[in-house]
Amino acid sequence: MNTFFKAYLNVSLIARIVIGMVVGAALGYFVPKLPGIAILGSLFVGGLKGVAPILVFILVLNALANARQGVGGRRFKTVTVLYLLASFLASVTAVVGSFLFPLTIKLDLAAANSTPPSGLGEILENLFNNMVANPILSLSQGNYMGILFWAIVFGLCLKKFAQEETLTMMQDLSVMVSDAVRFVIEFAPFGICGLMFSVVAENGMAIFVDYGKLLCLLVGCMLFVVLVIDPLMILFFTSKNPYPLVFRCLRESGVTAFFTRSSAANIPVNMALCERLGLDRDFYSVSIPLGATINMGGAAVTISVMTLAVAHTLGVHLDITTAIILSFLSALGACGASGVAGGSLLLIPMACSLFGIVNDIAMQAVAVGFVIGVVQDSVETAINSSTDVMFTATAECYRARKSGLPCNGLDA
Repeated sequence: MNTFFKAYLNVSLIARIVIGMVVGAALGYFVPKLPGIAILGSLFVGGLKGVAPILVFILVLNALANARQGVGGRRFKTVTVLYLLASFLASVTAVVGSFLFPLTIKLDLAAANSTPPSGLGEILENLFNNMVANPILSLSQGNYMGILFWAIVFGLCLKKFAQEETLTMMQDLSVMVSDAVRFVIEFAPFGICGLMFSVVAENGMAIFVDYGKLLCLLVGCMLFVVLVIDPLMILFFTSKNPYPLVFRCLRESGVTAFFTRSSAANIPVNMALCERLGLDRDFYSVSIPLGATINMGGAAVTISVMTLAVAHTLGVHLDITTAIILSFLSALGACGASGVAGGSLLLIPMACSLFGIVNDIAMQAVAVGFVIGVVQDSVETAINSSTDVMFTATAECYRARKSGLPCNGLDA
């Protein structure tokens, strides 16, 4: 058994997911009545539902409690602003794209046992009521607004009063829950096999047209962000042509991140690229790991697009104010995205809760995300990681110009 499991893990997750998709689709098409296959998808979604609330709570709590103090320096403030602004603008791009090209996805609406809110007033009322709900009940019931609110409150309190040993324990808990997520995701190929079997058996091969449209919208928004929005930001802060730097970062950082699908694993690649660009080591040795944590434009796009696809499917009314709130929420959630492959997908229920969408429905969207994640997550990680270097170089150049010093990194 151990030999089989080791051989299974030696095959890349992407390859295993592709195999699971192909096997599940083939079984669903040729033997749609085959018993015992669909339950694999139910078990996988159940595992995600079980671990996702704890993941969000611990990651946000740990990030705030262990936030760096005394890093100082105007360059660090500048790069932090760039990271957060880029994530917000990426979310806005996704929201606009979803309004221009509204998509729906196949969901089991029997799980929708509550009526979606009809307007902004009801949305805000639900939002504030859910925020102050009992934190234990929020965790057990998957109330992501309550989870996020109490994680922020507890995290800020720990940051102010906690002893070093407590902060170390929080880091250990963060590692523990991330490893638990990795454990669940290792079995994603079996779950996706069951999910593909179910959707193909019920809807036929036409379901792939819907998935293809969703994937095109996701990738299209991400490419627009990295090729238009981010270069405009760089141009605004530096008054220099951004595209030599953009294309070099995509080539030397984005390509490796596309295949590793991990911003954390791509940190050494980014550090080496910063050195070749002639950037200050004392600066990029902090800004690059920071970017791997909070610079999550690709994740913000995923959260927004998937959430609005669910909202459109349920017929939830959307106005501009709600869209702005979603953009802020997606950007905030993206900053807490897990460092594992597909981590941003587990934050979709948090954004869905803004519209009163129940957890059972939201987790179906997470499962759809894993189906298209072979491409979506790779592109997302490439965008997230390559822009860490872009904005590090931009911040250094911006502060250098302010001080009358030469600007390194932009003439890539």
